[in-house]
Amino acid sequence: MIAFNKTYTLLTFILFVVGAFIAFYMHDAFIRPYGGDFLVVIFLYCLIKSLFNIPVMTAACGVLLFAYVVEITQYFNLISLLDWEHSRLANLVLGNSFSMTDILLYTLGALVIIVTESIRSNIRTL
Repeated sequence: MIAFNKTYTLLTFILFVVGAFIAFYMHDAFIRPYGGDFLVVIFLYCLIKSLFNIPVMTAACGVLLFAYVVEITQYFNLISLLDWEHSRLANLVLGNSFSMTDILLYTLGALVIIVTESIRSNIRTL
């Protein structure tokens, strides 16, 4: 089950750097609020696939479900309930405000994964 994959590891690293750049340096009205949410699902997918040889749909759906759960914790204001409002790390990882737009962006990220992997798979079989 554990199988180190160099390609996904490289993609994970690149997406981490891009995500960190967005989180710490982008203060615009489009990339910061939308780009990071779109990319986080792809980042987590690549992280999982870099370590585990599991089917595309299993990994993509698992990551998407995880993202939904994190967003639901924002709806119920989990950070406040745990008294973590002043933790920059908790706010960065868990977020602090629920948004249906985030749910849509996570879903779009998962769809991009599934379509990309399907195309990749079809190219390999040619």
